Amino acid sequence: MSPSSADDVYYDPYKVEIEADPYPVYRRLREEAPLYYNEELDFYALSRYDDVERGLVDHSTYISGRGGILELIRAGIEMPPGTLIFEDPPAHTIHRRLLSRAFTPKKMKALEAEIREYCVKALDPHVGAGRFDFVKDLGRQMPMRVVGMLFGIPFDDQEAVRDKVDADLRTTPGKPQRFTEGALANGEIFADYVDWRADHPTDDLITDLMNAEFEDEHGALCRLSRQELLTYINVVAGAGNETIARLIGWAGKVLAEHPDQRRDLVADPSLIPNAVEELLRYEPPAHHIARYVSRDIEVLGQVVPEGSVMMFLTGSANRDDRRFPAGDTFDVHRRIGAHLAFGYGIHFCLGAALARLEGKIALEEVLERFPEWELDQDAMKMASTSTVRGWETLPTVIP
Repeated sequence: MSPSSADDVYYDPYKVEIEADPYPVYRRLREEAPLYYNEELDFYALSRYDDVERGLVDHSTYISGRGGILELIRAGIEMPPGTLIFEDPPAHTIHRRLLSRAFTPKKMKALEAEIREYCVKALDPHVGAGRFDFVKDLGRQMPMRVVGMLFGIPFDDQEAVRDKVDADLRTTPGKPQRFTEGALANGEIFADYVDWRADHPTDDLITDLMNAEFEDEHGALCRLSRQELLTYINVVAGAGNETIARLIGWAGKVLAEHPDQRRDLVADPSLIPNAVEELLRYEPPAHHIARYVSRDIEVLGQVVPEGSVMMFLTGSANRDDRRFPAGDTFDVHRRIGAHLAFGYGIHFCLGAALARLEGKIALEEVLERFPEWELDQDAMKMASTSTVRGWETLPTVIP
């Protein structure tokens, strides 16, 4: 079987009509073109769970150092130092080990009381109001506050920081993001906080990273440079804000469309952690991970040449019936096992434990106050980015 051409089945990550509901296209890709080639945009794509998982593990063939989205790889620009998600070993191994000290499940768990307190304060004013927007009233607020907790960013500055990080990720619908040398966000918005911490260390992630010592690839003891530190913070802040905002938005939409399962969660809150996993599987915030192909490799009987771009369609893999029976069906009682919403292999999301905690707390507190809701279909609006798929606004009517 040769890679599919546009004449057989068509997939374009920028096409608005596909982005609105990509799952029928994903199913066709899995069944008809498991190795897909888009000639116009010049990329390959894998869509089945086992193929995507296998590819994400092979970090020496499918490298991250040229970027993680199609248009960034094609731009051919140099990645700023400290851009962990766009690094390869040995630099990635060193930097990930350093950052993982701050993102242990134990440390994330210690944030629970503070996250819940904020969530309660955000939700209580909407009780009895008759309307609630899952994104504007919670999804855009909660992760911003959590990022502020992690980095010690003053409350009054947090919205400006979030809006700047969000703006860096926004695109024009149907258009790829444009990248030029030096155009990647470099974290300068965090510079004042980093500089202040140099003289006023405190108990936060900025101070921890600033003072952390590690061995580089040559065995020399060193610390992060100022620019590496700024880039680190920018990556964490961007990922944290976008992923959780989209997860909370999808929770509002999917549970509105499955009221019986929503009522199951209200009746038995112990189901909520599994419901978060099912939401991540069923409507993951990120749908694809792109990699640069570093050598000729045979995939499903065909040679993918060095210099190609391979897109791993995690949004498709998470619906693959071969891995998840009736994969297009949402089921909070499903025994899920592993899914690919947080990636796989050496680039598995470091913030996964925190994302799961935020999702769990948000659902617990929302369902306690709003056991019933309906979508305001006319006012819903999707966000446009190259990296995540979700809602810009998701207003609901509360009985």
